[in-house]
Amino acid sequence: MLVTTTPNIEGKKIIKYIGLVNGEAIIGANIVKDFMANVRDVVGGRSSAYEQSLREAKSIALREMMDQAQRLGAHAVIGVDLDFETIGGSGSMLMVSCNGTAVCLE
Repeated sequence: MLVTTTPNIEGKKIIKYIGLVNGEAIIGANIVKDFMANVRDVVGGRSSAYEQSLREAKSIALREMMDQAQRLGAHAVIGVDLDFETIGGSGSMLMVSCNGTAVCLE
């Protein structure tokens, strides 16, 4: 399944616009990750635990979107937009959502 943020695919002709498809993933961050991220905020550096959680959530959301497009008979998803948010009282949940347009190609 081709997935792109662009409105078209170079060298391919879109013959049918199926419609909007989307995917979401919400992953809870645990207390150890929160504590280590706070330490890194104070001393500087990157939080590999949060980065890994974001990568995992992004992968889940994209897979969900692609699965939905495939069930609709699409060959590709164009115009994909990814959004990242923290939710919960202290931002203890990480949310990734994506959406795009499922299309059929010639």
